Amino acid sequence: MRLNIKNETGRLKSVVLGQPNSMGGIPTLEESYDAKSYYSIENNMYPKEEDIINEMNAFEAVLKKYDVEVLRPSIIKDYNQVFSRDVAFVIDDKMIISNVIADRADEQDAYKKVFEKVAWRKIINLPETAHIEGGDIIVWDDFLFIGTCFSEDYRNYKTARTNEYAIEILKEYFPKKRIIDLELKKNDKVPFEGILHLDCTFNPVGKDKCLIYKNGFVDESDYRLIVDIFGEENCFHLNDEEMFEMFPNIFSISPEVIVSDKAFTRMNNHLRNEWGMTVEEIPYREISKMGGLLRCSTMPLVRE
Repeated sequence: MRLNIKNETGRLKSVVLGQPNSMGGIPTLEESYDAKSYYSIENNMYPKEEDIINEMNAFEAVLKKYDVEVLRPSIIKDYNQVFSRDVAFVIDDKMIISNVIADRADEQDAYKKVFEKVAWRKIINLPETAHIEGGDIIVWDDFLFIGTCFSEDYRNYKTARTNEYAIEILKEYFPKKRIIDLELKKNDKVPFEGILHLDCTFNPVGKDKCLIYKNGFVDESDYRLIVDIFGEENCFHLNDEEMFEMFPNIFSISPEVIVSDKAFTRMNNHLRNEWGMTVEEIPYREISKMGGLLRCSTMPLVRE
């Protein structure tokens, strides 16, 4: 397979979609590793496996409607494998294997068949202390936006997934990219007060537009920089409640076609009526209760 990911919206040809089967029981609060899951467990609303399967099947059906090759990881018994974005990600023609948090280390074993499709020279294994996950990486042509946490308390946050060391290594591998690190607010227990990954507060769509949540960034200048790059008229601004519901985390099949949660009425109407996009709406409310949505569920491998 010849990997090719130049941006977030090029016509999708091949993708790995997460695995909803055999998720195991409801985790305890101590076992949760993101604020949204913590909130769901605490409020007795953690999703059922059958509902997650139904939602991911609906997602797969839309992908196949547009002739996308859909790969799936092998099933690990009693293990949450929904969010494939965190296991590995592609920049240009290279696949970077994430150093995920310890709670999810076994998950990469299920991707062996996917990794075997990629030439070994194109796979980058990072040093053990370089922490990074795909949700924090947004590829946008010459730009590489990276969500991170510079806090001295980095090691104490379960929701801090990408560190400064990993960013420095990516700069060495992709010297021609304009790499922009964006510090995200972190909170392990209160989803209204923290951002798990960059794609939970910022996501490009179309050819020159983006979805953005201003209050997800530690420094307002990071938010301003993104608005300056895309242009105010090309930014769709999200409010606190929409961030909590995970509006930014939709998925592009092409510049013209987006897969979104059918509950995102205000944004979906804007994408259609103001920006002229086709919005494929599916139910994804249950999966959102685990701290991720559509983009989190995917690992794009090839885009035109």
